[in-house]
Amino acid sequence: MKNRLTILVLLVLLATDGFGQTLPAVETLPPISTGQKPAFPGQTRVAGVQSKTKVKLQVVATGLQQPWGLDFLPDGRMIVSEKSGNIRLVSKSGVVGQPIANVPSVRLRGDGGMYDVKLDPDFVRSRLVFWTFVEQVTGGGVTSVARGKLSMDEKKFEEVKIIYRASPVYEGPNHNGSRMLFDKSGYLFVTTGERFDDEIRKKAQDLGSSLGKIIRIKKDGSPAPGNPYAKNPKALPEIWTIGHRNPQGLAFHPTTGELWGSDHGPNAGDEINIIKPGKDYGWPTISYGIEYSGDPVNGGKTQMQGMEQPVYYFDPSVAPSGITFYTGNAIPEWKGNLFLACLKGMHIDRLVIKDNKVVGEERLFSEEITRFRYIVQGPDQVLYVINDDSEGKIFKIMPL
Repeated sequence: MKNRLTILVLLVLLATDGFGQTLPAVETLPPISTGQKPAFPGQTRVAGVQSKTKVKLQVVATGLQQPWGLDFLPDGRMIVSEKSGNIRLVSKSGVVGQPIANVPSVRLRGDGGMYDVKLDPDFVRSRLVFWTFVEQVTGGGVTSVARGKLSMDEKKFEEVKIIYRASPVYEGPNHNGSRMLFDKSGYLFVTTGERFDDEIRKKAQDLGSSLGKIIRIKKDGSPAPGNPYAKNPKALPEIWTIGHRNPQGLAFHPTTGELWGSDHGPNAGDEINIIKPGKDYGWPTISYGIEYSGDPVNGGKTQMQGMEQPVYYFDPSVAPSGITFYTGNAIPEWKGNLFLACLKGMHIDRLVIKDNKVVGEERLFSEEITRFRYIVQGPDQVLYVINDDSEGKIFKIMPL
């Protein structure tokens, strides 16, 4: 009787907590990684919630080829990267411009190609644009960071430079990353994948490699000051964190200022992490996923001393890519919630966060049956979404 009363009280608290009615967990499929247990309550399959506000996906632009990244110009227009290797401007009314010239060619293989695009925080003065892509080099491909100055006529990039290349070079085509995010000091966080294959993915644990890492660099590509491994002679000084698989989402918490990230697991074990400098996020030593072969990862280990636990994980995989915290006024009940663009899951995932724990989950727009690549809040305080499709679109999420 006491246990039943406790459960009832918890449900009442959740139901009156301001983020909507509680429901069963949104994931109804059985776990793939059988026999694994979360490290703490609420690490996976939390109670579902339902938004009180009715919302819709409104199409802003069409005709993009597998859009990957999106950022906003000071006047509200958008700059969008396409996996095939183009960067384009898109008007506020949705008119898609021609590819901007002088973008280095990409290695379009596997999941590799053009990735993220970000404007310099000082774009009004510098006109600098940064992008990540897979570059063909001797021996294979590398995840590279480039920058260029957008010409005044907006038709080309000038003074294009490749400012950073991940190491080592590898022939395999998959798990290159990559997402970017500027911090308040104007330093650039960049995520890199561990390149997928068994013989190379162990580099995620190697401080002498930038694969499977989050790095932090200056705008010229050199290591940013204050990085945690700067005084370690055996480590690359640009490294911020290690032990990542294929991280494709970064966002700052609007209240705490902490950096959060998403990471792809294999068949399961997608992660949402709080990214702390100098920490090890475990891959491929520990994981809540399993190999594509069906075998457990490293014997099925999910915890190890000195390695971080995800705030939340998904089993089966939903393949989270871009993430963002909502701070706008268009849908007040969503303030402070974390939103994930899910590829395999084909939905937008809404996570309600309290005290750095996930306390509710909602799946939105599953009926669209499309792979969502990225989500970000626009200057008009609504969320913008792109989908990974050969006939790609830009949407915005609007209240009905």
